[in-house]
Amino acid sequence: MFEFGHGLRPTFINIWKAKSVEEYKPDPYVATILNCAMWVFYGLPIVHPDSLLVITINGTGFVIEVIYVTIFLLYSDWPKRRKIIIALFVEFLFLAIVVFVTLTFLHGTKQRSMLIGILCIIFNIVMYTAPLTVMRKVITTKSVKYMPFFLSLANFANGVNWFIYALLPLDPYILIPNGLGTLSGLVQLILYATYYRTTKWDEDTSDVKPSEVQLSGSARNT
Repeated sequence: MFEFGHGLRPTFINIWKAKSVEEYKPDPYVATILNCAMWVFYGLPIVHPDSLLVITINGTGFVIEVIYVTIFLLYSDWPKRRKIIIALFVEFLFLAIVVFVTLTFLHGTKQRSMLIGILCIIFNIVMYTAPLTVMRKVITTKSVKYMPFFLSLANFANGVNWFIYALLPLDPYILIPNGLGTLSGLVQLILYATYYRTTKWDEDTSDVKPSEVQLSGSARNT
């Protein structure tokens, strides 16, 4: 499910102060918009009854991601802005097709939950594997400078909470991606503990691009 990533704020503060997105990329945030929208649809009574928490958390996440992407649109040049607009249009078209197919050809919440649940699992796995780029950098540079501890901790806690939620009652569509999310967060914490002492906090790691750092800080859905 969506988590409130406090590690995101410095990125957008920097963009606002510089009045430019510089080398930061909006890809994770644009992708999370679709991810949150899919989970909101999954939680609707016509798809998966008794999922109010899924709707409220991801609905809030959707609004926050829209704000983030709007900031990117405001401070991007036209080529980047055009790519964002095209991506959002494709996402909207995809969501519209999924909603149409689900409500038109699938009857009953069991069939609808299965289709949307599988799609949500796919999107969530993509979200949870996004930090792999940064984790690879941590290992190669023996530095956790660009992998914030509290964000990794929030990642782990988010996965654990939703994993437990999925057990009461059993919901495999939430359970599977959050099991992977818990594992991802745990690996990040282990890396942090392993390379904390070798991190040179005042040294500029020029080979780590802002776009890679940003991936680890993206807000994620279950």
